[in-house]
Amino acid sequence: MEALKISGLTKTYKTGVQALKGIDLTVDAGTITALLGANGAGKTTLIAILTGLVNKTDGSVSVFEHDIDSDPQSVRSMIGVVPQEFNFNIFEKVEDIVINQAGYYGVPRDKARARTEFLLRELGIWDKRRSIGRTLSGGMKRRLMIARALVHEPRLLLLDEPSAGVDVELRLGMWEFVRKMHAAGTTVILTTHYLEEAENLCENVVIMKKGEIIKSGAVKVLLRDAKQQSFVVTVVRPSGTEEIIDVFLVDGQSVTDYVQKLASDGTIVRDIRPKANRLEELFLEVNS
Repeated sequence: MEALKISGLTKTYKTGVQALKGIDLTVDAGTITALLGANGAGKTTLIAILTGLVNKTDGSVSVFEHDIDSDPQSVRSMIGVVPQEFNFNIFEKVEDIVINQAGYYGVPRDKARARTEFLLRELGIWDKRRSIGRTLSGGMKRRLMIARALVHEPRLLLLDEPSAGVDVELRLGMWEFVRKMHAAGTTVILTTHYLEEAENLCENVVIMKKGEIIKSGAVKVLLRDAKQQSFVVTVVRPSGTEEIIDVFLVDGQSVTDYVQKLASDGTIVRDIRPKANRLEELFLEVNS
């Protein structure tokens, strides 16, 4: 089943800025998809339309075959969203923030409490359940927002820069939890500037630029078709001098061929490693 189907989606603001220019996109149920693009690419506008915060100008959008225009209530009930900015009541207790969110979706109180405990334990903040929201660290606030987004058991989870400002340890723990949700059947769409995360976590990637989708598909396929790879190579010249050089291989060139060329001059390759992750190279390539 298609979790999300978008056809000819456009958005032009009153200022005349055209944020989306006829986007077509399909996301299969049960997948994790990365939505990538520089600032101003249209990612946040797209998510805002999906969540009902922004009205589209034209086109159609359906979530699990429910149209956002004719059946907005069903669409909202199937979506959980973690926005970039913290937007909960900072003076409420952590558990109350999550339980009250469940109430907006008609979740019975007893079920909401049980679901809240499960999520807060999974996210490692159960011991903070009676703390006031404003006293939490940035990483804990981000986890709280994920718990709030999932309390009504949505089928589609939207994460808009969820790891922004979070340290490495917390970020890794957060992604492990996302993997658990995905394994349980939740479809995930995320935006991120951490391209190595998108490469390691996501099955599919969509790259946007100035309101258009310029590249999309399975991560493995896109990386296989990437035209350029970059490496950092440590060599020892015939004179005995050690050098570290940047190497860029374009389509049709191989690492083996390059090493053999160096060896023909008497140069010894001591070490060779990728300079950047492959997805980052692809992103830079299509945005050049």
